[in-house]
Amino acid sequence: MKFKNQIEIYRANDGSTQINVQFEQDTVWLTQAQMAELFRKGRTTITEHINNVFTEGELVKEEVCRDFRHTTQHGAIKGKNQSRDVKYYNLDVIISVGYRVKSKQGTQFRIWANSILKEYLVRGYVVNEKRLAQKEQEVQFLKNGIQILSRAIEVKTEENEWLSIFSKGLQLLDDYDHEKLDSKGLTKKQALYPTREDYQKLINQMIVDFDSQVFGKEKDQNFQSSIAQIAKGFGEIDFYPTLEEKATMLLYLIVKNHSFVDGNKRIAAACFLKFLKTNKILYNTHNELIISNDTLASLTLFIATSKPDEMEITKKLVISVLNRNK
Repeated sequence: MKFKNQIEIYRANDGSTQINVQFEQDTVWLTQAQMAELFRKGRTTITEHINNVFTEGELVKEEVCRDFRHTTQHGAIKGKNQSRDVKYYNLDVIISVGYRVKSKQGTQFRIWANSILKEYLVRGYVVNEKRLAQKEQEVQFLKNGIQILSRAIEVKTEENEWLSIFSKGLQLLDDYDHEKLDSKGLTKKQALYPTREDYQKLINQMIVDFDSQVFGKEKDQNFQSSIAQIAKGFGEIDFYPTLEEKATMLLYLIVKNHSFVDGNKRIAAACFLKFLKTNKILYNTHNELIISNDTLASLTLFIATSKPDEMEITKKLVISVLNRNK
């Protein structure tokens, strides 16, 4: 297998370590030699730790280890190239080895690697909408990223005290990984529903911000169906009994129904915010927005790339974000 993705250069804070880090299959890959340089340990020590990771059942070797083909210039014959397979280990192994050697350089690398992955998860999704055609791969990419980030915070050390600043986000990742996300919202009160005309005014305001002749142009009646669905029930039973559940379902339906020729995700996100603002839950008790720009974009794209059988887990993630930022 050849590398196809980006090569990032990692430099230690003191400038003493510089490593070409390979990105493939949505994770980081390093050789044993690179890990030895990274953690400033001998290759024998790194090999011992890697073997223990597998023998103790912490990771499955076939899932985290790959042979990648490298082509280099032949040492003895001028003008001739030679190829060989080199064994690489992904970020799961790097993190496990890093915690075993408890190296300050390892901590620096984990912080750097996770920040790079987060950038791919958020900015990469927003910038390149053409990739949405690869739905299954995109969803798996996001899930892998969440699992990697959550695994990195499972071990608590003095060096990681700063992580408490991000306690809400980290807990959310952990709950996702352990299937403990919220299925119900917190705010049970009479909902205020923006009218079809209210939403249309919002769409009209957005048209000037996007260079598209067909932005907001409806293809069918599904938009009306989407905004009406969240008010439905059976008798006295409300299908979506909390404001968080109604807002989440509104976002999900507008994204998935593809009612517009162009702008479905942007319109869905704007309508979602409009509903939250109308019901006075867009801000928490500290007058802070309960959802950031990056989170809004990520959740909307997560919905867009999800498969129909992932609807429940997708809704739970959105509801959990709203619940935990109140």
